[in-house]
Amino acid sequence: MVEEEVNNLTLDDDDDVVDPWNVASKSETGIDYDKLIQRFGSKKIDDEIIARFEQVTGKKAHHFLRRGIFFSHRDIHSILNLVEAGKKFYLYTGRGPSSDSMHIGHMIPFMFTKWLQDVFQVPLIIQLTDDEKVLWRDIKIEDARQMAFNNAKDIIAIGFDPSNTFIYNDLDFIGQCPAFYQNMLRIQKCVTFNQVKGIFGFGDSDVIGKITFPSIEAAPAFSTSFPFIFGDKVVPCLVPCAIDQDPYFRMTRDVAARLKMPKPSLLHATFLPALQGAQHKMSASDVNATVFLSDTPKQIKNKINKYAFSGGQATVEEHREKGGNTEVDISYKYLTFFLEDDERLAEIKKSYESGEMLTGELKKIAIDTLTPIIQEYQARRAKVTDEVMQEFFKLRKIDF
Repeated sequence: MVEEEVNNLTLDDDDDVVDPWNVASKSETGIDYDKLIQRFGSKKIDDEIIARFEQVTGKKAHHFLRRGIFFSHRDIHSILNLVEAGKKFYLYTGRGPSSDSMHIGHMIPFMFTKWLQDVFQVPLIIQLTDDEKVLWRDIKIEDARQMAFNNAKDIIAIGFDPSNTFIYNDLDFIGQCPAFYQNMLRIQKCVTFNQVKGIFGFGDSDVIGKITFPSIEAAPAFSTSFPFIFGDKVVPCLVPCAIDQDPYFRMTRDVAARLKMPKPSLLHATFLPALQGAQHKMSASDVNATVFLSDTPKQIKNKINKYAFSGGQATVEEHREKGGNTEVDISYKYLTFFLEDDERLAEIKKSYESGEMLTGELKKIAIDTLTPIIQEYQARRAKVTDEVMQEFFKLRKIDF
């Protein structure tokens, strides 16, 4: 990319909000992700890419790939080419802490990131954007920091290892690492106020911190931001994230050439829908629409039985005749995320759509699938002490 192109970021005129949930075409079955790909200009993860993943890694593709849960990418072939050439990359993902406990939707990018880290044997950097939450919400700095630490423990409990994983929160880390702040400034010099307004929809009444924040999320995609890990090496980056984070990295990719850094590659995840239906995104602010990682088995059972939107018919007789609709049924949708057995999932789909399986039976399968996953997670979470967490936060060399 030449400098003139960098100074005129090649983003669509209508890419004016950071959250695609607000602009995507939605129906009772949820977001039309194919249209979202067209709008954002990314590429669909198709059978060819899945086959290449399996060829390069020598392992079966994760069910998130096989089922289209991670559905879109930017330049994933460049990462797979690196691996085939025997070269390394690193992973970068993050979390904006806005609650003391994460919900099951927050697990999705981290579960997949853990798989990527294991199959490629690469280091991982996790950013906790507690500063973002101070700027966007009515949250005190002290409370945002505490949420970041609580969420860090939630993330660690997914199974990450401090030997190859570095976690940090912005409010503490940026002051400790001059190279990170210097890269923030380099990024800020490449993006005008008009450009950042066009990307993120900032208005005249927004606080000035919002305007500079995108550079903070962009900086970790450049290895020179972490000299204590990478030294002076320029190492390519892969970012697995939910699709709502893509605008940050479209900006990052557009300034990368000017900074003489490789463009970060991306893998985009769909949203886990809320209990009340696929038209709604799971949110920590609605306790009745959300299954939290801290929920008890009784709470999980009650929430799914009471609130999970059903694709079943109005009566048992009608259901036996017409069958259920797995395209809208939330219990079935949750199984596509959390039930790894492809054959069992296919059996459930066939049985429910034929009318043989009733909604109550499907909900029980969802409860029986989710409950042990969350219980096992909670057992790991209980072992993540402050001391364990601090091992991940230390500025140090990690395996590379």
